[in-house]
This record gives sequence, C-alpha cells and structure tokens, in this order.
Amino acid sequence: MSARARAARVRALLLSLVTFFVVAVTATGCAGGDERPRVVVTTNILGDITREIVGDEADVSVLMKPDADPHSFGLSAVQAAELENADLVVYNGLGLEENVLRHVEAARASGVATFAAGEAADPLTFHAGEEGGPDDEAGEPDPHFWTDPDRVRKVAALMSDQVVEHVDGVNEKAVRDNAERYDGRLADLTTWMEKSFAAIPRDRRALVTNHHVFGYLAERFGFRVIGAVVPSGTTLASPSSSDLRSLTQAMEQAEVRTVFADSSQPTRLAEVLRQEMGGDVDVVPLYSESLTEKGKGAGTYLEMMRANTSAMAEGLTGD
Repeated sequence: MSARARAARVRALLLSLVTFFVVAVTATGCAGGDERPRVVVTTNILGDITREIVGDEADVSVLMKPDADPHSFGLSAVQAAELENADLVVYNGLGLEENVLRHVEAARASGVATFAAGEAADPLTFHAGEEGGPDDEAGEPDPHFWTDPDRVRKVAALMSDQVVEHVDGVNEKAVRDNAERYDGRLADLTTWMEKSFAAIPRDRRALVTNHHVFGYLAERFGFRVIGAVVPSGTTLASPSSSDLRSLTQAMEQAEVRTVFADSSQPTRLAEVLRQEMGGDVDVVPLYSESLTEKGKGAGTYLEMMRANTSAMAEGLTGD
C-alpha cells in the first residue's frame, strides 16, 4: 500500500471516529439533558410553594430573584426560553408580573401547560372609597392572594393536580403526599395567625401600607384597610400631594399611627407620610411581595407569614 493510500485510510478512520463521538454525545445529551421534567415558576413566593408540592419529582426553576419586586422584574432571553421549554409554568397572574405575562402567554401559545395561581384563588377585587382601595383600580382583581393562607391551601391543592396532569414522569403518590403534608402546615399557620391577631383589639385592627397589598389578609382576619401611601395595587404608581393629604386625614380620623412598608422597597414614601403627620408615625417593615435569601428573615412562605404576623401584632399593639 502506498503512503498516499495509507494516509487516506487514516483520514477516513479518523473521520469515522469523530462522527461516532458526535452522534454519541448528541444522543446522550438528548436522552439525559431532557430526562428530568421541569416546572418553571415566575415569582419566588409561588416558587417556594411549588417546591413543597413537587419535592424531588421534578426540577423547579424560579425566575424572580429574592427581594425583587414582582411588579417590575423582567426576564433575560435565557429565562424566556425556559418558559417555552417547561413541562408546566406556574404564575400568579391578575396583572402582578407586569413585565413577564407576555412571555407566559407566548409559552402557552407554543403548547406549554400553564397554571394561573391567582385566578384559582377565588380572587377579590380592589375597592374604592371608605374601604381604602385605589379609586382607579376599583373592580379590578387583587393579585395578592397569598396574604390569606387559606387561599394558598386552595391553590396548593389545585397545583398538585396540575403537576400530576401535565408533568410527565412524576410519582403521583409522592406529589399527593407532599401536598397533604404542606396543607397541614398551612392549616397550622392559619391557626397560629388567628391566635396572634386575637391579641389586637378590634378598634386597632386598621392597616396603612405602602401600596394596596393586604386586602386578603384584612378580609380573612378582620382588619380595616385605611389606605396606602401609593394608592394603587402596584408599586409602579406614585401618589399625588392630594393623595397624601387624604390619607393623613383618614389616618388621623382612625387614630392610626403605624404604616407597614415592604422590606424590599424603599420606605421613602412612608417617611414622607411621617413628615406630613408631624413625625408621629411608626414605619414597620414587612415582607409583602417577595421572599428573601435563606436565613434573611423570610426564606420561605411560611417564614414570611409568621414574621409579618409578629411584626403586625407588635406594630398595632405597641408590645
């Protein structure tokens, strides 16, 4: 065999080996890379609840970072692609994730199963006037259902149904068992909140927040919503000077001196209200729309709700 023939044979052998390895790697990637089912969740509060239900049965990817604002956070191109490659997308809806909903709609249009948690929670609507609601959003659905743990119980049960139906390969019994255990913990949370709020006299169960976020909690546990510094259900709105005057008048009439501000948002507006009322206002931080990093006060939904309940009880009783 000539040198030229031997070289041609070696080249052919090398080409065959390269082709073999490319095919093998591609096959392995297809078999292994997509083997684990995936649930993608928009907000971190829903992400924590979803992880409790799914457990080890699937990968859960949460798009919203800790301490972020659900009204304003956006997605990268990679995260948007995650939505369209998911087995199931869990989102809040009702206008909460204002910059993300179009991506959820695109995923749904491409055939991805989606679960709108807020719509499944028997949503309330914003009220105007004497109930302290935002006038320009009266009649619109309130997306902040998670401040009522009983509604979270309902959503968690329905979520387990969605996981079993749409996420291939999960163990149905494991998912159902996870949901049952979590339901028990949510029931315990409700009982504990009832006992904690029972220490607050009825005439002091009045809420002023940085924006309208606690309507569900107010209805469930017997609070009055006096108003909000930002007269809206979203943090993207801004108050006018007349809004602040109206709120200070309502607070003075109700003898309210405590404002609850979201810990992930600047308290500047609440501080402005303090100045309007001569400094005689306490600003108490709450974890209202986002979880924190683990170990930072509200790493889980249950931890967030217990921290908020304690802070509200202390802020309204002065204890």
